[in-house]
Amino acid sequence: MRTWIAIAAAATLLGTGAAGCGEVGDGASGTGGGDGDGGTLTVFAAASLTEAFTALGATFERGRPGVKVRFNFGGSSTLAQQITQGAPADVFASASPATMQTVTDAGDASGAPRVFARNRLVIAVPKDYPGKVSTVRDLSRPGLKVVLCAAQVPCGAAAAKALGAAGAEVEPVSREKDVKAVLTKVGLGEADAGLVYRTDVRAAGDRVRGIEFPEAAQAVNDYPIAEVAEAPQGALAKEFIRLVLGPQGRTALDRAGFEAP
Repeated sequence: MRTWIAIAAAATLLGTGAAGCGEVGDGASGTGGGDGDGGTLTVFAAASLTEAFTALGATFERGRPGVKVRFNFGGSSTLAQQITQGAPADVFASASPATMQTVTDAGDASGAPRVFARNRLVIAVPKDYPGKVSTVRDLSRPGLKVVLCAAQVPCGAAAAKALGAAGAEVEPVSREKDVKAVLTKVGLGEADAGLVYRTDVRAAGDRVRGIEFPEAAQAVNDYPIAEVAEAPQGALAKEFIRLVLGPQGRTALDRAGFEAP
């Protein structure tokens, strides 16, 4: 069962974590299936879902006057830990089955998680990079500044698999808390390359370039979603999950570059 004695601390964390949380829209426009009773739906979601879920949050609000969607985006392992420690959440969308398993093993998921998307890594390099990297094995070159996700984060675990498949040994100059942090360092020119998801390169526009590599097929991540046990907004949680799994969710995820499961 959930350790609800930690809720006050978790609530404080959510209130101060402005970089990872945000409300989408004002919930005042549109018509649809909402009953007008309002409420705030809290969704914990992997950082790589930021763009797709922000769009889906706006869609969800438009159909439910008075309802707000609040997101906590971050590394899946951190989010899973927050949930098992009692953070009040309604939905958890993870970037890997392993991090979702942390929540289900603790009895903090309501029902079986559903896989709704897949994602794979690419090599991100700065927009004006002079072309020192063309394969994943190039990342092991001496003097090349490479950033990776922390090992416990899904993008870090996937990077380890992909590098292992390529036989490449890489000593990163830093390991970041989530994939967006890796992308930021590459985009600012603080690193020569990083391994991020294909979706993140697409979201970054012209700030970085993405290089596909065949070994990424050995480290494709499945993304599961589940209602959190004892969710404060259980009915809204079920509706949001249906949206993600339905045609509108598929459209938003396709647009962001995710693969169908």
